[in-house]
Amino acid sequence: MIKRKLLDIAKMINGQGLQDKYKDIEINGVSIDTRTIKKNQLFIPIIGETTDGHKYIDTAVDKGAAAVLWDKKTPLPKVDVPLILVEDTTKALQALAKEYNRQLGVKVVGVTGSNGKTSTKDIIHSILNSKYKTHKTSGNFNNEYGLPLTILSMDEDTEMAVLEMGMDGLGDIRLLCQIAPPDIAVITNSTDVHINDLGSVENILKAKMEIAEGVKEEGLLVYFGDSPPLKKAVENLGRNIKKVSFGEGKNNKYLAKFISSTNTGINFKINGKKYFLPMLGRFNIYNGAAAVAVAEYLGFSTEEINKSIQNIDSTGLRNELIKGEHFHLLNDAYKSNPTSLRFALGTLYDLKGYKQKIVVLGDMFGTGKNEVENHLKIGEEIDSNQVDMLFTLGELAKNFAKGAEKNFSKNKIHSFMDLDDLTQALKPNIKKDSVVLIKGSRILKMERILDKIL
Repeated sequence: MIKRKLLDIAKMINGQGLQDKYKDIEINGVSIDTRTIKKNQLFIPIIGETTDGHKYIDTAVDKGAAAVLWDKKTPLPKVDVPLILVEDTTKALQALAKEYNRQLGVKVVGVTGSNGKTSTKDIIHSILNSKYKTHKTSGNFNNEYGLPLTILSMDEDTEMAVLEMGMDGLGDIRLLCQIAPPDIAVITNSTDVHINDLGSVENILKAKMEIAEGVKEEGLLVYFGDSPPLKKAVENLGRNIKKVSFGEGKNNKYLAKFISSTNTGINFKINGKKYFLPMLGRFNIYNGAAAVAVAEYLGFSTEEINKSIQNIDSTGLRNELIKGEHFHLLNDAYKSNPTSLRFALGTLYDLKGYKQKIVVLGDMFGTGKNEVENHLKIGEEIDSNQVDMLFTLGELAKNFAKGAEKNFSKNKIHSFMDLDDLTQALKPNIKKDSVVLIKGSRILKMERILDKIL
């Protein structure tokens, strides 16, 4: 993590007001949250929509903050602590990360997409880390606060950074690219996720393409070539960069072909070369293809790639197969949208050796004006030959149940508004040698079910 004297920190962000007696104090890391702040860190109070971090200065100092950035417009605190004055603490956080990244000279791989960006990030990291000191985004630290904190947590000897770049609206990814300009950019896909925020699939694509505009001159853009709109946008991109596509379509530079699926991973080919990826879900052939494209560009051989991807440090809540005492849970509770839900159901269908399969689905939020129809349609698609019972959580999710009535008897479908009620009904229905898929939008935190039934 960043270790700098306060005088250097002030210079990096053009801060003011640091007293001479404090200039040689060294900070060891950065925090914006007093709940997790550690001794000798630099505390950066963020002014948010609902709270102002400046209010927690006493707590930060009590927990050992070495120094604090301070918004000039906020009255100075009474507590005795080294201060560096800035115009805007959020912009100062971003400026500090940008300069630290520049000083380290790290090669950056930026990854974005409506689905698959976290898994793709994890696969790329596993490959690069086998040869280089490689840092990656932790959890969902992929926004205007999380990405700077990810950068500032890098060690001085970091050589590569695989950074997930998320967005809620237009301009978000552009900002992240300004903080950490990618040498290599990856667009996993562009679907109707975030349509409530951006209003149209056209705007979603425009937002994703900001990473293509932000990649360094003569850098590499890796993109999903099976999407005609994305392919057209890339072809019309007036940039002096290398562009390579991946997908199952024959015109892709990296041609992916699914071979088989097991309960421990998938076998597939990229341009005729065989790979095994220890991640569930045949859709991961796309994430694997994107990672192979990045790795080959950086000089990795097929043998090196295959060996390194056997040790993936996967981010949780995404297609995790968790073993209980007499059954398994397929935990995909991080988020839910039509594309990712269909992928999750496909993964469940591919799992072998179970006597019973149960699906537990929560509301899909943010799918636009057709949200009811989206739920109904997927409910109708659930394969009664593959699924024995369906449990739903939430008002929108009732439409999964309604749609599923087309293929399931009503005694196989159960809808709830309360998670505890659902859990109480679910637990006695789980037979020995069963597998239970759990998936819902992030706000529902459906991973809480695990604690109640495992």
